[in-house]
Amino acid sequence: MSRSVARTAAALLALGALAYTAWVLEVLVRTGLDPVRTYVSELAAADQPLGGLFRATDLTAGLLVLAGALTGLAGTWGKRPGDRTAGRDPWAVGGWIALAVFGAATVADSRLPLSCAPTVDPVCAARETAGLVPATHAAHAVSSTLAMTGALAALVALTVAARRRDRRGPLARTGPALVALEFAATAWTLAAVAAFEAGKGVWALGAGQRLQVLLVAAWLAVLAYSLATDAREGRR
Repeated sequence: MSRSVARTAAALLALGALAYTAWVLEVLVRTGLDPVRTYVSELAAADQPLGGLFRATDLTAGLLVLAGALTGLAGTWGKRPGDRTAGRDPWAVGGWIALAVFGAATVADSRLPLSCAPTVDPVCAARETAGLVPATHAAHAVSSTLAMTGALAALVALTVAARRRDRRGPLARTGPALVALEFAATAWTLAAVAAFEAGKGVWALGAGQRLQVLLVAAWLAVLAYSLATDAREGRR
């Protein structure tokens, strides 16, 4: 990957990571949603007063990460003949593709908002259970699942690629810990969702999911820093 491509991908991913953490604004503004109990996506629900803002930040994050991933993928395929560095490592190629899937699915998420907040609105939850909510609820569940699946695959693949290439780099050193924490947060979130859907409480669903997305953003920031470091030091 050339220096200019690495710098471009780094800038896009860093901005994407920042936009992906826009939900922390709930600390500063009153949303009416309990961050320990509610889905992050409920901030962007159609009936929420700040829903438009959070849908816009989700859209921005998705577009930036998608652009950064495609830039990274293009740089990987653009490796020069005779260059024997890990530029075309299948882990790297697969990781960039998975990251692009994450970005595209996040864009779709922003365009398929929930109509209401089921974890705090019993009427909404009952309508959702009865299948009386708009089709965007089911579509949102699919796009959210696809986004997180893409994110998890990218975390693993690009971290492995970084370690295969140079274990001294930022992503190679910190990536494994972030991946382990991400899988733990994902397990917590899935267990909490299952408990909520079974009527057994929320199990701090909101806290688990917020940790999950925060770790993705942190990993994106480390990836961006790694790319910027490579560009500065002339590594491919």
